[in-house]
Amino acid sequence: MLTHLSIRDVVLIEKLDLAFQPGLTVLTGETGAGKSILLDSLGLTLGDRASGGLVRANASQAMVSACFEIDPEHPVHTLLAEQGIRLDDPNEPLVLRRTVTPDARSRAYLNDQPIGVGLLRRIASLLVEIQGQHEQMGLADQSTHLDMLDAFGIDPVRREKTARAYRAWIEATAALAAAQAEMEAARREEDWLRLSVEDLGTLAPQENEEDTLASLRVSLQQAERRGEAIAAALSELTPRDRRTPGPSAALRGASRALARLLPNPLDAPSTSSAQQAQAQEALDALEKAEEALAEAEMTLSRLATDAEADPKLLEETEERLFALRAAARKHGVAVVELPNFLATLKARLEALDSGNAQIEQLEQRAQETRAIFTAEAELLTTAREKAAKRLEAAVMVELKPVKLERARFIVELTPLQPEAWNIRGREQAAFLIAANPGQPPGALAKVASGGELSRLMLALKVVLAERSAVPTLVFDEVDSGVGGATASSIGERLHQVAQGVQVLVVTHSPQVAARGDSHLRISKRVRQGLTETSAEILSPEHRREEIARMLAGDTITDAARAAADSLLEADL
Repeated sequence: MLTHLSIRDVVLIEKLDLAFQPGLTVLTGETGAGKSILLDSLGLTLGDRASGGLVRANASQAMVSACFEIDPEHPVHTLLAEQGIRLDDPNEPLVLRRTVTPDARSRAYLNDQPIGVGLLRRIASLLVEIQGQHEQMGLADQSTHLDMLDAFGIDPVRREKTARAYRAWIEATAALAAAQAEMEAARREEDWLRLSVEDLGTLAPQENEEDTLASLRVSLQQAERRGEAIAAALSELTPRDRRTPGPSAALRGASRALARLLPNPLDAPSTSSAQQAQAQEALDALEKAEEALAEAEMTLSRLATDAEADPKLLEETEERLFALRAAARKHGVAVVELPNFLATLKARLEALDSGNAQIEQLEQRAQETRAIFTAEAELLTTAREKAAKRLEAAVMVELKPVKLERARFIVELTPLQPEAWNIRGREQAAFLIAANPGQPPGALAKVASGGELSRLMLALKVVLAERSAVPTLVFDEVDSGVGGATASSIGERLHQVAQGVQVLVVTHSPQVAARGDSHLRISKRVRQGLTETSAEILSPEHRREEIARMLAGDTITDAARAAADSLLEADL
């Protein structure tokens, strides 16, 4: 229900904070006091069109916020979840806030989160219904009539069966359409599909093959470079031609030349013993070098054998790798995706080859689910036809007490074309009214006056009070043009509806005002040369005076006070 309304800088209202109670709240005040401003402010928070004319003179913006306390199971939570909006606590109040600037730019918020005005309206439609002299929300909107009828007389299980059958039919129809579209697309590209499958099938890409080939390629390239380095080292140790000895021959030649410095035991000494010792050392070093060189040559020869490159394998590896990458570029996929891509193309070809059988199965499924939906919808239609008669009779009973005894209320069910069938069934509902005998029935908003429409809504709400999911109803001058016993009857019915939902009513009728559980008086005053609208919750004594004013006018007499007491006591 609506618990608080805060208004800042709206037309004649500079600052106003109101708290509302459950039950029936009546709003009274002299004509022109600003009751319509109050309703316009509430309407702004509910998504009404923003107007720069609502902004108070010299103010930078107008701001209105409305706070609602709602049940954790209320449908608004489903809507918020669908929109990705989560509340920390399901019992957390909902605060709708709207700002408007003089150039008519507006912004909407839910618990300080910015939201679109369209979403604001959807949220508000689940929280408040307004029925007024100039603008109606709910009853005048024909799209709500089917739900009202179902709330009155249709078992929710029956609706759910129809909805479930509809969803199954739509899913089957969508599956058939998708298969048919895929079949048509496959037929249009059949030649390309077969050629692509043939080419990729010949290529036969494997899982993770690119990484394997790339690693092998690097390894083979490294082996080739190692072989080249070893061959170069060996070539340096090998004589290039006969005229240029290699290092082994050079070492042996040097050893032979140096050996001549050593004494022959048969010859007389020709060099000193010191020189001989040095020559022997040099000769020993040359022999070691020759041995080391021979060992190096043997080691390099073994390395050359072990590191022998395979140019053919490297070439084959590169050709395979480049072929895979070319195929991936051609088909616009990564190399790693080629196996799955080939499988997809094969599946599409198989679907093309066996598609007729699959489509026949899907067509049969669509026909079966359509037949089930049709049967369930027919049962729902029959139930609605019976509920419509009961609703017509129940509303007609309530029309006489609200001075609409000459009116005729009709619930019209109109079959929908098959393409318009939906989750709610195969028909739409419209509430029609013939305001006078002999007058053809017409749409509520076109045939009924504002007051008649408000009273008709009241009659409906009396009938539907226990079934409405909207926790707050607002009536603007529902008692317009009536008085006496009719006004008393309207007040009684407003009080009756308020036992189940919160009701706010703007009234000029003392009989209606006396039925309120709380009483809010709207007044206007001039302060510092500026006109301002204010509001106050009336105490019992002040409430008596206000009802007496409504009875007598500006001059309140003792008789008016006595009459006010009588109305208030009758309410008790």
